[in-house]
Amino acid sequence: MSDILGIIGGSGLYEMEGMKNVRQVAVGTPFGSPSDVLTVGEIEGRTLAFLPRHGRGHRFSPSQINYRANIYAMKKIGAGAIVSISAVGSMKERIRPGDIVVVDQFFDQTRFRPNTFFSDGVAGHIAFADPVCPDLSGVAYTAARKVVRRVHRGGTYLCMEGPAFSTRAESGIYRKWGVDVIGMTNMPEAKLAREAEICYATLALATDYDCWHETQEDVSIDAILDVLRRNVENSKRIVREIAARLPLSGRCRCGEALKYAIITDRRKIPPAARKRLSLLIGRYL
Repeated sequence: MSDILGIIGGSGLYEMEGMKNVRQVAVGTPFGSPSDVLTVGEIEGRTLAFLPRHGRGHRFSPSQINYRANIYAMKKIGAGAIVSISAVGSMKERIRPGDIVVVDQFFDQTRFRPNTFFSDGVAGHIAFADPVCPDLSGVAYTAARKVVRRVHRGGTYLCMEGPAFSTRAESGIYRKWGVDVIGMTNMPEAKLAREAEICYATLALATDYDCWHETQEDVSIDAILDVLRRNVENSKRIVREIAARLPLSGRCRCGEALKYAIITDRRKIPPAARKRLSLLIGRYL
């Protein structure tokens, strides 16, 4: 991991007391513009780069987010690790609204999102059996436990397309599948981070019980925003703890995820593809 920690989440997270040398950085990418400019600053001896996933003012719905540009921008500024802070619905009774789940698996139910950097002349196949970085998620869990009483280690995040919430039938089926939380944003984000050889972990903040719970009100935007507003300060404290605890190097293999992934004959890779992906695959060509 490099000393730059990327944070993808709500736009209020970067307003952290004590952050120094704060600046706005606009990053261009071959895949278009990221959701917004990055806010970069120093805290706890580490450089942090914040990106509001939906843009300031929440301008982009989950399906409209340019995930490739967001991850590429993080790679371009030198982020070696990304922590995603995401609102989710709970699919288990034991995961209460306000709890945090440090997920370790994803189930991708999205349909309309570009989900790989490898296309147009370059084929690559990453290993994705374990989609989060064990080192980073361990640090995130420890940090969250310092701040929030109810934190769950491990769990499956089902990523739905949205932007509408689940029907009761869908929610019931997802429950039978055994998933732990449901959200709309962490795929293909996690997959692209692995393709970019960036460590990735998710702090999933449970805001509701989706619509499956018989004794709780159905999920609503008002309820979600209320829980998120109440937990902004907790999220800032967790980010500070992660920044202080994260080592500069780890035992994970995220940084060499592409070592054997590119199967295209190097002589057949088009010049345009070489240029577009040079930041990601240049050392393997």
